[in-house]
This record gives sequence, C-alpha cells and structure tokens, in this order.
Amino acid sequence: MSIMKRVRDITVATLNERLEKSEDPVRMIDQFLWSTREDIIQAEKLYQQYTAHSNHLKAQWLQAEQQKERRENQALTALKAGEEQMARIALHEKASSEERAVQYRELYEQSRQNTVDLEDQLREMRSEYQTVYDKREYYAARMESLRLQQRLNSRYQAGFSEQGAQPGAVFRRLEDHISGMEHEAKSLRDIRRMGQEFVTEAGHTVQSVIERELEQLKRKLEKEGWSS
Repeated sequence: MSIMKRVRDITVATLNERLEKSEDPVRMIDQFLWSTREDIIQAEKLYQQYTAHSNHLKAQWLQAEQQKERRENQALTALKAGEEQMARIALHEKASSEERAVQYRELYEQSRQNTVDLEDQLREMRSEYQTVYDKREYYAARMESLRLQQRLNSRYQAGFSEQGAQPGAVFRRLEDHISGMEHEAKSLRDIRRMGQEFVTEAGHTVQSVIERELEQLKRKLEKEGWSS
C-alpha cells in the first residue's frame, strides 16, 4: 500500500529536521503543506474506495449467510416431506453458502481493518497539516518582522554613513562646511581688496612718472629760451 508508506515518509519530525537547515522556513513549510495536502487527497480517495469495497464484501457475506439459512430451512422442509435426497441437496448448498459466508466475512474484516487504519492516518495527517499550517502563520509573521527589521537597519546604516553616528558629529560637519565657505568668501574679498590697492598704487606710480617727465620737459624749454 504505497500511499500509506508515503504518508508516513513525511511527518512533522522530518519537517523539523529540514527546517533547521533551511534559510527560508516559510517556503519549506509551504512545500510540506502542499505535499501533505496531496497525500490527504489521495488518502481520502483510497478511503472512499475501501469503504465502497468493504460495503460490497459485507453485502456478499450477509447474502451468503441468508442463503445458508434458506438452504437449511429447505432441508428441514424436504425431510418433513420425506424427501431425503432433496434434503441432502439443500444441505450441500448450505455448506457451500456457509463456506462462501466465511470467506467474504474474512475479506470484509480485513478490508474494514484497513479502512480503520487509513481513517486513523487521515485523522493524523489532518492534525499534522493544521499544526504545521498554524506554525506557517507564525513563521511567516517572523519572516515579515525580519524583513522589516532589515529594511530599518538599511535605512539606519544609510543615515549613519551620511550623517555620522551622533547629532554632534552632524553639527560639527555643518560648522566645518560653513566655516570653509566663510573662509573662501573672506579670501575672495581680500583678493579683491588687494587688487584695488594694486591698481591705486599703480596709478600713483604712473602719475608720479608723468609729473616728473613734465618737469623735465619744462626745464628743457627754459634752457632753450621758451617761457610759459
């Protein structure tokens, strides 16, 4: 009976062993539930077949019992009528009916016992299925909690890498950034002021040179007899 053997090959105990090695317990549980559900469906079909077969065997057994009683009554009737040969024939058929009744009763009892065993296994499988299904909901909730925790950790790590470990570090970085901008602005202002001073000094220098050359030209003209 391969279906019964297969049913016992997959149990909660073997599932627990697999769960310990699995990185995705929900997927493993779903596989177990699917396999167990298929086994339950097959076992239910087999149970229906056994039930129908048992009912047929019982009907044959009871029919043989009735036939036995009928032949016995016929033998009594024949004897009362003085028909010993007819009584012998009736008793012979009674013996055949009795043998057939015994055979069908044995087949029925064996089939009925198998039906009871299968019924017990079906009850156990349904119980296991429900137990594992309840665990599936629990593990699914745990996996969802883990997934959300991982997302939270990712956001925290991203914020940590961008902003630093503590608020003080963030403000220190902000202070350094602003100070750097202020220093840059001050440097540019100093450079512009230095440029203006240079232009002014250069203008004074050029003016001095021009005035000096102008005086030289005046003295030259005076020597040549020109007067202003």
